[in-house]
Amino acid sequence: MSITIRQAQPQDAHAVVPLIIDAIGEIANRLTGEQTASMVEQELTELFKREDNRHSYLNTFVAVENEQILGILVYYNGEQAIAMDANLVTWLKEKNAPSITIDKEAHDDEYYIDTVCVAPEARGKGIGTLLIQFAIDQTKERGFTKLSLNVETQKEDARRLYERMGFVITEPWSIIDEPFHHMVKQI
Repeated sequence: MSITIRQAQPQDAHAVVPLIIDAIGEIANRLTGEQTASMVEQELTELFKREDNRHSYLNTFVAVENEQILGILVYYNGEQAIAMDANLVTWLKEKNAPSITIDKEAHDDEYYIDTVCVAPEARGKGIGTLLIQFAIDQTKERGFTKLSLNVETQKEDARRLYERMGFVITEPWSIIDEPFHHMVKQI
């Protein structure tokens, strides 16, 4: 298995967007202002190809083997999220979508793992771990000392994986009124 991780490109949307939707579920409806699966995918593709929001290709890395995208990592600085989320709210207003409040997901001094998802046919091969390790390495290279993520409180297996990788629960967190553990790894 020869997997490489690279920066996503706009032309990766066909492979990346379904994985983002798989990972975030109905949150994709809120972020796009759409209800049907086809419109959610179309609008999330537009967001992915833009450069000004959290799900932009600029914040996305892909795990690739034999030119096939097997997994994704959406990763950015907590401080940058404020401007990116404001851009999203403006975009939704411009298209007359329902107004939303976007909950803060990270502290300003943290790099943040927003989304990790591995294609169903590639699960169980350690690709998710490779993507998280990539985020750890990138955080260190960028001169930051904290890498964070949020995990739903009921996702015990995911929480245990993150703990094995050195993340610790630092505080309770709420995203769209759902309970999460905010986990941080000191780099």
